[in-house]
Amino acid sequence: MAAASVSVPKGWAQPPPASPGYALNLDLSKAMSQDGASQFQEVIRQELEFSVKKELEKILTTAPSHEFEHTKKDLDGFRKLFHRFLQEKGPSVDWGKIQRPPEDSIQPYEKIKARGLPDNISSVLNKLVVVKLNGGLGTSMGCKGPKSLIGVRNENTFLDLTVQQIEHLNKSYNTDVPLVLMNSFNTDEDTKKILQKYNHCRVKIYTFNQSRYPRINKESLLPVAKDVSYSGENTEAWYPPGHGDIYASFYNSGLLDTFIGEGKEYIFVSNIDNLGATVDLYILNHLMNPPNGKPCEFVMEVTNKTRADVKGGTLTQYEGKLRLVEIAQVPKAHVDEFKSVSKFKIFNTNNLWISLAAVKRLQEQNAIDMEIIVNPKTLDGGLNVIQLETAVGAAIKSFENSLGINVPRSRFLPVKTTSDLLLVMSNLYSLNAGSLTMSEKREFPTVPLVKLGSSFTKVQDYLRRFESIPDMLELDHLTVSGDVTFGKNVSLKGTVIIIANHGDRIDIPPGAVLENKIVSGNLRILDH
Repeated sequence: MAAASVSVPKGWAQPPPASPGYALNLDLSKAMSQDGASQFQEVIRQELEFSVKKELEKILTTAPSHEFEHTKKDLDGFRKLFHRFLQEKGPSVDWGKIQRPPEDSIQPYEKIKARGLPDNISSVLNKLVVVKLNGGLGTSMGCKGPKSLIGVRNENTFLDLTVQQIEHLNKSYNTDVPLVLMNSFNTDEDTKKILQKYNHCRVKIYTFNQSRYPRINKESLLPVAKDVSYSGENTEAWYPPGHGDIYASFYNSGLLDTFIGEGKEYIFVSNIDNLGATVDLYILNHLMNPPNGKPCEFVMEVTNKTRADVKGGTLTQYEGKLRLVEIAQVPKAHVDEFKSVSKFKIFNTNNLWISLAAVKRLQEQNAIDMEIIVNPKTLDGGLNVIQLETAVGAAIKSFENSLGINVPRSRFLPVKTTSDLLLVMSNLYSLNAGSLTMSEKREFPTVPLVKLGSSFTKVQDYLRRFESIPDMLELDHLTVSGDVTFGKNVSLKGTVIIIANHGDRIDIPPGAVLENKIVSGNLRILDH
């Protein structure tokens, strides 16, 4: 969603004075008399764009010579995004035009899988590049550094598991599928340090960086940064502009042309914290050998919504094309309808398969259209800023012959919180060659609902509160709140709710079996 209109920035009771040496083309008095409001808005818009352009030019002059070209590309990209932000009005979808996608535009995974695999699956795999979105920090889970370096299973990190998966593919099929990490300026240095440990793995690993855009003051709409540095006072002045930036950054890095030159045809893009996002040979085969002969430029994996996913972006038919609609784009009057599990049954997993040739064509035509997400933030000092972002899946409408594939829930296993971490560390899943699969011992395929309270938010605190991860094979629902610890070999079954009120503490004893239990009050077991 973009700005509804350009208001006069705070402190400007009238149009801002033109900068010295700048002649404003529009005659202000004429503008005010003709169709006053819209003309006045246009004056403000032009002034704002000019002011931002001047600020960006000042920032660019502070770039060291070896960073100049790269910084210029980033700031040019930001200026284009800012221009669009000023032009667009209100929610970016007309609710009346939204339709359910046609039946054949979202295929069931079972139908894709039923086609089987060709004998030459190795040559098909050799046309694939795996890209992981690796720009995020582990701060929401109380960790410093890149989220991909958090240990998730048997001391393996997200990155370890990803490398193991692709190495297993390359060894099994005698192929050369490379791994590409899209880092941000927040994660690049730490990630590169750790990559050395994979030198002897059978996976070529490449990295490129997302753009670095300036945050803008919510009131003045001018950049907060005064120079290109991102240390000291400038630490919070910059941000990575969402994963929609992948198209421009991948193109600008030179890797896109390199891979096309090597005969690669598709990228499989996913979040590095989605442990279900493994290379699927059936989807890849469907892309490389389309049943109707028409090449598909973009596949989005979607899966069925549950009550926990009501805010997830959904695929719709809009003006004759598949379009991803996010909750931020929905007019307020229709938000409840958007969240309805009966009307919008699927959501985007952010597992995407995209044609390299199509990315190159669209990038060179400047034809990739993604809605702007306006993300408000408050900096540590209390300053309100906004950052302009885009989402990778929103570009689906720019590609030809796009397709949704309704995949099993097992392909969406994100680890965003320690509640998610508890699930993937437990005996609900078995680990094989970097891939997690639901244990055959679990009688029903659904994942339990787990809600750990604020005492468990940080990974360090969470690990301290479990002497060992409980047996959860028969668990349906777990809620834990307050000062609670778990002894070794605890077993949880059915619905278990454990609540330690303020000032109380509950220690679940070693070997305890809790089945359909509510535990509250105070329970301490002391050694003597």
